[in-house]
Amino acid sequence: MVINPLKQTFQYKQAGLTFVEVMVALFVLVTGILGAVALQATAKQSSFDAMQRSIASSLTQDIIERMRNNDPLALESYEGNYGNNNAPAAVVCNENNLCSPANMANRDLFEWEQALMGANVTNGMNNVGGLIGAVGCIVHTNNSVVVTVSWQGKSELKDAKKVDDCGTTSNNRRQVTTEVFIF
Repeated sequence: MVINPLKQTFQYKQAGLTFVEVMVALFVLVTGILGAVALQATAKQSSFDAMQRSIASSLTQDIIERMRNNDPLALESYEGNYGNNNAPAAVVCNENNLCSPANMANRDLFEWEQALMGANVTNGMNNVGGLIGAVGCIVHTNNSVVVTVSWQGKSELKDAKKVDDCGTTSNNRRQVTTEVFIF
């Protein structure tokens, strides 16, 4: 800095940014970019988890509506754990072969289990739709029906253990449970 005694003004000689200023600016820029990348990864994971939960909720509502559309006396036919080809074989119903309420329950369970396992979307011979490791459980007591869908998430959380016998207990297990009354 040079001081001119006659003008009493200050004159600065500046030749550009210093190396330290450039490094600080780069550090701030890189930190911001890394934060945006981490935010994107978290958003993608959260979006996947939300999609899985939405599918599970849709599947629980699907079987509940199927149960409501059938005869209430057939409710006990729906009880069980499904997801590993446990459902009874579907009966073909048409005008020549009318279905009983138990046959309708078997067909409903077969189609629901196929949806749980993602059989509606395939890649070659592999099911790629649906939920990861999905298991569906139906418990019927009088007119109360509890439907639980369990599946495996990609990241670990504390297992709530809502319904222990529905799905494999682990920190990756997710569950959606719906309780309804069917009359």
